[in-house]
Amino acid sequence: MRHSALLSAILFALATPVLAETAVETAAAPLDEAAATTEAEAAASEAGRGEQPLEQIQVTATRTAKSNFDVSSAVTVVGQDEIREKTALTVADYLRGQPGAFIQSTTPGQAVPIIRGLKGSEVLHMVDGFRMNTAFFRNSPNQYFALADTQNVDRIELVRGAQSSLYGSDAMGGVVQILTPEERFDGDSWDGRGRFRAQYSSGDLSRLGRIAGAAGKDGVSIAGGVTVQDVGLRQLGGDGDRLPYTDFSSWAADTKLLWSPTSGHEFMLSASYLKQPKTARVDELVTSFHQTRPNSAEFYFQPQDRLFVQARYVIEQDGGWFDRAEFHAGYQKINDDRRTREFGTVNRELEENSSRLRGFTATFNKEAGSHALVYGAEAYYDTIASFRERLNLNTNAVTARPPRFPDGSTMDSYAIFLNDSITLAPQWQLDLGGRYSSFDIELTPNTQGVGVKLSPDDFTGNAGLTFKASDTVHVVGNIGRGFRAPNIFDLGVFGSRPSNRWAVPNTDLKPETVITYDLGLKWDHPRWQAEAFVWKSDYKDKITTIETGELTSTGAIIVTNANVTQLDLWGVEAGGRWYFSENSQFYGTLNYTRGDETYAGESYDADRVPPLNGRLGLLHYFTPTLSLDVNALYAARQDRLSPRDLTDPRVNPDGTAGWNTWNTRLAWEFAPDAKLSLLLDNIADRRYREHGSGADEMGRNASVIFDWTF
Repeated sequence: MRHSALLSAILFALATPVLAETAVETAAAPLDEAAATTEAEAAASEAGRGEQPLEQIQVTATRTAKSNFDVSSAVTVVGQDEIREKTALTVADYLRGQPGAFIQSTTPGQAVPIIRGLKGSEVLHMVDGFRMNTAFFRNSPNQYFALADTQNVDRIELVRGAQSSLYGSDAMGGVVQILTPEERFDGDSWDGRGRFRAQYSSGDLSRLGRIAGAAGKDGVSIAGGVTVQDVGLRQLGGDGDRLPYTDFSSWAADTKLLWSPTSGHEFMLSASYLKQPKTARVDELVTSFHQTRPNSAEFYFQPQDRLFVQARYVIEQDGGWFDRAEFHAGYQKINDDRRTREFGTVNRELEENSSRLRGFTATFNKEAGSHALVYGAEAYYDTIASFRERLNLNTNAVTARPPRFPDGSTMDSYAIFLNDSITLAPQWQLDLGGRYSSFDIELTPNTQGVGVKLSPDDFTGNAGLTFKASDTVHVVGNIGRGFRAPNIFDLGVFGSRPSNRWAVPNTDLKPETVITYDLGLKWDHPRWQAEAFVWKSDYKDKITTIETGELTSTGAIIVTNANVTQLDLWGVEAGGRWYFSENSQFYGTLNYTRGDETYAGESYDADRVPPLNGRLGLLHYFTPTLSLDVNALYAARQDRLSPRDLTDPRVNPDGTAGWNTWNTRLAWEFAPDAKLSLLLDNIADRRYREHGSGADEMGRNASVIFDWTF
């Protein structure tokens, strides 16, 4: 489907602040999705775009397959063809240059999207309708989103804005969902298909291989694949030096069964696993801003892995109290093991941390007159295991140490939700949604006998209004309330802390809340598509570590987490694509975010706010099988720094310099089932750093990708 590339690009161009993005049960409505895609392809052909149809169908913002143009939310869809045109180290890299997204990478092999100025546990991450966020997700950059295979992705959907009415806790900045491929076959005889990919990049000496296959017939299929990735040292721009500690490897495997026992029923069972055996935290091991030596002599995530198993059952019927029902049951285990050692000591710290997350979701769709209802319930159960010991490298003596989190701590959640899309008149559509969520959080007592039990709950809602000014122009507006329940990370890190501090738990800690407003225009014309939004977020009750004013008996400063900080965030997100000839198109995106934080009556620049950034490009088809894409990524200077930014060695205290890179991609389908692509990135060999990242980016880089379908 070369068509997807254009589609996804269009989508990302269209994308805008969205309210809810995640696990819309991805297989929910494969028939509707297929029909909508066929219509989009026909429209694209009539418009003279040849084999480049719009990929406008999404499922995350509404938990049902629906065109981006017809929803009030801002949605970016990165389609399969655009995904195959990139050499991403992590799935977050696919969102680079998309509307509303900025990518922060503390170290190669680990990256996180910043959405509307929020990151980490402030954004909900999902895979195939299942939450990836766990009870030990930090509300800051973390590595867990990288534990999904870059090559087992059908598309990525990003919905920006508070989406808690459909998706619950953490969906404050938005929802980013990975949807994995689903192979279906027609006919009564068994058939098969496969795909092989090999790629190599000179800038980091990286190699990647992927082989996947599927077999099936009408009503049943089984698919699977294996990915192997090996990344070497990164070559920086300018002087051509290679940065130490930037090498890592990973491998992944996946399988998926689809079975339709009878008409209108489908069962899916899938499993996937990814492991990074040893990944260095580069900013801890390499001297950076305002440092005379690195922070650590050793700092390795060793290993990091994720196991995910899920079952889904879909029922489609005419009549009754639902038209479609979708049931999910899933299990996810993330291991976050570490090996660290400070300078000047022979003591090596060894950690084992894991989250075991079990989830159950039931979603129902029903159309009744002018109403399109989505309603359901869900429950998640998370158990944290944590262990730490100290190894003396001289004596090999091992001593137990307090774990990072209280071992055996749990975080359970329960919710019911309802969303109604109401056709008020031919030109007006109103979307209303509400959700009630309840939590049981228990931290087992630590060695000092200190434990915590919390049972917060929250009600969230949203409203969206669409005015269909014409067949090609929609005016949309949204307001949504989001929240984030305190998790084990917020509550569980207590006891002795750096800088002579002693942390105590706060049993009155409450959920963080945000209210987001946005107003936008969406254009969908045969020759151009575009979207532009302005948005504002009022973030209250942000959890922050504060001093209590008391001291321990040994003189340590007592600190605790409390809901004391407020954020005022606003911005602009825009993107568009113009087909100025039958074979040529111009595209671009622009993102701008501003943020101020207030604590104890004092206001200052908010933490880790991205600079003005975006992408510009020109895509031309010389023939249906030969294309050239020339594009530039850019970011302006960012010198609006928070107090935390000013002390973070990843951030230049004088401000992160602006930058731009010129890049090209030449793609040639030299046979009906084979494609060869040559990518040249950062052609000018600039040395630069993305704001907040832990290492300078790659210099001039040449990549070769070979794809073969069989």
